[in-house]
Amino acid sequence: MRRRNLLAGLTTTAASTVLGVTPALAAPTLSGLEDLLLHRGAPGAGVEPTRESVAVSLAASRREFRSCRYDALARALPARIALARALGQQGAVAELYNIATRLCIKLGEDGLATVTADRALTAALSGAGALTVAEAHRMVSSSWRRQGHYARATEVAVTAARQLAADHTVPEAERLSVQGNLYATAAYTAAKQGDRHTARELISEAEATATRLGREEQPGGTTFFGHSQVLLHRISISHLLGDCGLAIEHARRVDVTRLPSPERRARYWIDVARSFDQWAKPDRAFQALLAAERAAPQEVRRGSVRTMAVGLTRHDRTLPGVRAFAHRVGALN
Repeated sequence: MRRRNLLAGLTTTAASTVLGVTPALAAPTLSGLEDLLLHRGAPGAGVEPTRESVAVSLAASRREFRSCRYDALARALPARIALARALGQQGAVAELYNIATRLCIKLGEDGLATVTADRALTAALSGAGALTVAEAHRMVSSSWRRQGHYARATEVAVTAARQLAADHTVPEAERLSVQGNLYATAAYTAAKQGDRHTARELISEAEATATRLGREEQPGGTTFFGHSQVLLHRISISHLLGDCGLAIEHARRVDVTRLPSPERRARYWIDVARSFDQWAKPDRAFQALLAAERAAPQEVRRGSVRTMAVGLTRHDRTLPGVRAFAHRVGALN
């Protein structure tokens, strides 16, 4: 039943996307964020720095990230960070820099992500709560991973998870949610290094944390945690370790309709596409990419998707529309 549901979802989404082809999108620019980091200033937001205005800007940034509106987010983030900084709200500054780091990673700006992660952690340690500090450590871990420092990246995430486990100053559900994401991130990093044993141990720790949590939880930020999030990481980990069949088995257990945001749904379909591509099933890989595009067009402009799209163009005689897709995501431009 799950196999039929997955394939039916692929076929339906692929057909609807082909019939409603979207134009190519311009890549978001991070020049404003670069200027902020280099010159410590940003264009005025035209908004009075108050607790309410900072809260509104933070909520808007979270929404834009979850809905994959990366162009709007890239334009607005510098002024929003400057607004929070002007009010001296280190917690909000840290959260905004956490979002900036995730955006930089999405856009393949790894060097910039290293700087924003450092700024996030510095701000968090200057007066943010334990959850924000833990999330900043997760962003530091991700930036280390993107630079190829896998052992250090794993250590940072695991240490942060253990420190948070011992902190009972925050509500248990939120603590478990952030802690579980740290273990899942560490497991993914270990898999990236090819360390099968550590990856399995850490994703099992994330699974146990999800069981203790007992429900899907989104603690006010851009992330969520629960058994679905663990499954999403199991797909990625299996793919990284070369277990593409197992990755698809995990994918069939995910109820895509219950994933909480376009960003998570698109990431799911991209991981399904990677697994099918690894399994030498280009037709299903392409269908999954079309499903990802349908969920969030800006998510499929990532470098890894463009690389996959170029590879799939070798099958253009049997995959109608694959070259048009490659053009739309910027792979052949």
